[in-house]
Amino acid sequence: MNRAIRHMWIAAVAIFAVLLLALTSIMFFQQRSLAADPWNTRTLYQQFGKDRGPILAGGQEVARSVPTDGDYAYQREYTDGAAYAPLTGYFSPIHGATGLENAMGEQLSGDSDSQFYDRFMATLSGNQPSGASVEMTVDPELQDLAYNLLDGRKGSIVALEPSTGRVLAMASSPSFDPNALASHDSAGVIEASQRLNADPNQPMSNRAIAGSLYSPGSTFKIIDTVAALESGEYTTDTIIPNPQDLELPNTSTTLPNYVGGTCASRTQADLEFALANSCNTPFAQIAMDLGQDRISETAENFGYGQELSIPLAVTPSSFPTDLDDASLAMSAIGQYDVRSTPLQVAMISSAIANDGVLMRPQLIQEVRSSDLSVIDSFRAQQMQRSTSADVANTVTDLMVSSVDDGIARGAQVPGYSVAGKTGTAEIGSSGTSSSWFTGFAPADNPQIAIAVVYDDIPAGQTSDATSNAQQIFEAVLNR
Repeated sequence: MNRAIRHMWIAAVAIFAVLLLALTSIMFFQQRSLAADPWNTRTLYQQFGKDRGPILAGGQEVARSVPTDGDYAYQREYTDGAAYAPLTGYFSPIHGATGLENAMGEQLSGDSDSQFYDRFMATLSGNQPSGASVEMTVDPELQDLAYNLLDGRKGSIVALEPSTGRVLAMASSPSFDPNALASHDSAGVIEASQRLNADPNQPMSNRAIAGSLYSPGSTFKIIDTVAALESGEYTTDTIIPNPQDLELPNTSTTLPNYVGGTCASRTQADLEFALANSCNTPFAQIAMDLGQDRISETAENFGYGQELSIPLAVTPSSFPTDLDDASLAMSAIGQYDVRSTPLQVAMISSAIANDGVLMRPQLIQEVRSSDLSVIDSFRAQQMQRSTSADVANTVTDLMVSSVDDGIARGAQVPGYSVAGKTGTAEIGSSGTSSSWFTGFAPADNPQIAIAVVYDDIPAGQTSDATSNAQQIFEAVLNR
């Protein structure tokens, strides 16, 4: 009998100890993460009772909290919502937070460690603490231009400042109206969410940094060119075979140059001619000669395979592994299993423009408390050296030739030297393709690096990628 009672007491003490430990863990160790969880309903009620700080671009509010009646004291409101929705995301009492509303949630709500003094003083004064304002690096003129140029078609435009890594524009299309998801009308929010999630065009996906990544097509030939020059086995004077069709090793498949294109005019080519006219067979041969490891390492030097936060999470771009020569040849022209974000392609041009140094992309310019004191401000950070200045300058000259005399002529801006590279990537057996342009300007003093991509261009139709890049270059250079 005494033994049974003793066992019961031991069990009761053990259960009490477990509960005490669990409570301690929740109260002291998990409290912050649970409170920050955007799906925490109690947190949402508290958050919508606060004057959440605005998100700004060029000093203009693109997201703000406005007073409202009902269960919540404030509702989030988005001006020019669709153009900025892939960046701001939304703050919803039903679906939580996405985009910068999530990534910068602690600062916007006033809950970050750096805002402790503001919260303390507000408590002493009996006032409701306000969240911090978050200023983006985005240039509103370029953002609106980029979004309007996409014109509702599937695609993305990314523009960077090469010397700093500032994101000057990041547009994704088709987009959505975040106001529909931030509404306090629960039925309306649910209906809008179901409609958007069922849309096969995936309007809530930020194509610039996430979603189903793209085959980069011939924009990847910039990587091949860097690898070739770095190897010491190739110079700009090296003559490379340029057959119309290249037999891929151990297959019955041939890789062609574009039928009817300028490449067909020469059976041999140097790097300038091959890059300017985007000839496939020389770059496929270069990759097979140099080997997978060198091409893969060069791609990694420009950011492939690396985790990145801007502070939005960026899906890593990828170069495939365990390639045979045939697969390597296809990968060298940006096909097979090479996958890239438009941001990654813009980063390649940005690094070339910046003498081979890749600056870390960043979307946040400044964070200010409600009294306008600076909590945090932009600091340019070198991500890595992608290649030497000499190689970068040589590749710049080759990319300028592509715009001056090659197939990227549509990117020319009168009075300025522009560096660029086009690309086309076939999408499976659908008969459609992704169409690219990437480059920077002015070539001798770069102010902007850009990547433009359109999805699902039907066979026989032309893309506006190059001409749209030209309009963005012109907007920056002719200010």
